Amino acid sequence: MHDHAEVIDVASDALESSFERLLSSIPAFDEAASRAAYARQAELTKPAGALGQLEDISARLAGVFGEPTPDPRGAAVIVCVGDHEVTREGVSAYPSEVTPAMVNAFLSGHAAVNAIARSVNASVTILNVGVATTLAPHPSLVNAPVRLGARNIRVESAMTRSETLRAVLLGADVARSAVEGGADLLVAGEMGIGNTTPAAAVTARLLRLSPEAVTGRGTGIDDERWTRKVEVVEAALSRGASSADDPMEVLADLGGFEIAAMVGVMLQGAACRKAVILDGFVEGAAALVAARLAPNFQAFLFAAGLCAERGHRAQLNALTLSPMFDLGLRLGEGTGGALAVPLLRAAAATLREMRTFAEAGIPR
Repeated sequence: MHDHAEVIDVASDALESSFERLLSSIPAFDEAASRAAYARQAELTKPAGALGQLEDISARLAGVFGEPTPDPRGAAVIVCVGDHEVTREGVSAYPSEVTPAMVNAFLSGHAAVNAIARSVNASVTILNVGVATTLAPHPSLVNAPVRLGARNIRVESAMTRSETLRAVLLGADVARSAVEGGADLLVAGEMGIGNTTPAAAVTARLLRLSPEAVTGRGTGIDDERWTRKVEVVEAALSRGASSADDPMEVLADLGGFEIAAMVGVMLQGAACRKAVILDGFVEGAAALVAARLAPNFQAFLFAAGLCAERGHRAQLNALTLSPMFDLGLRLGEGTGGALAVPLLRAAAATLREMRTFAEAGIPR
């Protein structure tokens, strides 16, 4: 009979092995397919460069899918949900009780992400990795809390490494299921009252920026509460429990369960050669971690819009991404990511459905 410590070690080793397999399974971007797409764009019946950013997007999609004329169809939004004990520090305008209430709104199909996803024919799945209350079963809910909320980052690390790995791998599992269900475009979304605070802490540490530079107003807090929020992020960083050189350590120390799950969603999307759409600021914190963990990952990531949250521009700059639009969004949930779905489909359609001058018999 094993003693308890041995069982934990075996479980931990299995998590580490699964995580390493995930990181090593991300393929290289197909440069040849991307070059072929750029060459075709130059011959299509339009002035060179007239489709602007859509031409770059289409060529990037070609490299992602390994096909000069890609045809991305299915889209899935995976909303990762978790709570944060740091809300006790007065960093949010809303209490944690709003998180399970919003989960119910998602599951009833009446939240913003549901409305927008329906309009672009995208599925919505909710992944509970860390809500602080017990949730009832539902067909659209993957109910697998690692813990009932992340710990208060002002005074201690949010998660253990083992908890972090479990959350990442849960996100990867749900992403794999979405791909098996036909998703070519994956949006990682989130919901968790207070989660812009850990997202700011993760971003500040990884990008070596000041808390003021990356801490925004979240749900719309006033000056006094924003000052408190900056102080809390500063206190979390000053604990010195993680190094910017170790992204998983930063994630465990300063992040949260839904942020970790989004890292898994994103990494698995890239591993399956699918396009990963980046929504807002909290998602951006997850993307920074994923990009540091797996060098090949970044090429599979497409930025939707510029989020109104302070710090999002710094994230996009670090990821060398250009946003497709700027609508002043700051809701999260994957709403901005869902809005980008038709833009990606349209970019790919130009490669497939437009004719070249030669094919159309039109003189140059």
